[in-house]
Amino acid sequence: MGLGGTIEYFSNLFGSNHKHKEKKKQLQTVELKVRMDCEGCELKVKKVLSSMKGVKSVKVDLKQQKVTVTGYVEPNKVLKKAQSTGKKAELWPYVPYNLVAQPYADQAYDKKAPPGYVRNSEAVTVARQESKQEDQITNIFNDENPNNCSVM
Repeated sequence: MGLGGTIEYFSNLFGSNHKHKEKKKQLQTVELKVRMDCEGCELKVKKVLSSMKGVKSVKVDLKQQKVTVTGYVEPNKVLKKAQSTGKKAELWPYVPYNLVAQPYADQAYDKKAPPGYVRNSEAVTVARQESKQEDQITNIFNDENPNNCSVM
């Protein structure tokens, strides 16, 4: 280890320059859908989220039931803090309808969505692809399929 390594070891041990490997959080914008009925609910949610460490701003849109938090925070922690108010909260499930290929498909269209928004259909398309694969497997043994398995 040598003399240089020993001195470095003791300086790190007793010095105030402990090198913690912390990840620096990036500035993020977290959007939540929070059920709020009145201005009192709005103030309660805003106060709780503003008190979080790293939060720079909190914007509440009561009409759309939308809360936007900007700061050095993690989305899951913001969600849990919003749920601690007793209000039903979830990550914002909607995207603008012009960003979706088929905005009025069954899985994307949502009557409860604010005007100009549809449900984020990325998760829906994954489920739809799995069901298509299952349909293909069950079609192998279908009597109307000309290329079906003749074992049965």
